[in-house]
Amino acid sequence: MHYKFCAKTDTGRARDNNEDAVAFDEEMQVAVLADGMGGYNAGEVASGMATAFIKSELHRWLEEAGAVARSKDVRRAMEICVESANASILHAAHSNSQYAGMGTTLVVGVFREDGLMLGHIGDSRCYRFRAGVLEQITRDHSLLQEQLDAGLVTPEQAQTSNIRNLVTRALGVEESVLLEVNEIPVQVGDVYLMCSDGLSDMVVDSSIAKILATETGLEHKAQMLIDAANANGGRDNISVLMTEVSEASEKRGLIARLLGK
Repeated sequence: MHYKFCAKTDTGRARDNNEDAVAFDEEMQVAVLADGMGGYNAGEVASGMATAFIKSELHRWLEEAGAVARSKDVRRAMEICVESANASILHAAHSNSQYAGMGTTLVVGVFREDGLMLGHIGDSRCYRFRAGVLEQITRDHSLLQEQLDAGLVTPEQAQTSNIRNLVTRALGVEESVLLEVNEIPVQVGDVYLMCSDGLSDMVVDSSIAKILATETGLEHKAQMLIDAANANGGRDNISVLMTEVSEASEKRGLIARLLGK
């Protein structure tokens, strides 16, 4: 598999600063997105710390472990990196009164030959676009999602709920945090979209799918998603991190030679 990455973030139309952060490591095939929360500039401190720390530590671990690392080892490495990032953010919050109460959501993915190891905390999401179909492959850790699961509200009511942004898990808020991790099979042609709720709250899934279906490059699609969120009001920061799956160039070259092309 060959993975191509693209990330964009935008302040939106209603906020003065951007508390989202995105980072990817093309060499080690790692993607990280975070949406910070907290007063002053604390949210952007928390999200920036999370993305930088987790990207750096996963790079170091994957470089040492190599391609032979087992899935369960990658999963545990992700959990350890997140636990360490949680401790660092919590310590910073306790050490500086301006950062008190800061925290962040998180989506982190390690793309491997046999699939995607995907972890998340909070309501930032990851979608998979495959064969024209968009599917949300993370489940929000939010009060609204709990109400949906319990049948207390309908999906239609959820669209206008005033508790859309109340998360039940966040990084850097408590001494321990639970990273939900799932292993996702990947296929050539897939596009994976990580995003903050500045996109998912402002653009319905069907519109996201239409944009991802356009015959343009990742950069243009990412900008179209941000433009759509802003066109609908841009009430929050908007971040997207996209990963496109294609056949490895070595394999494509071999098939071309076998076909005499």
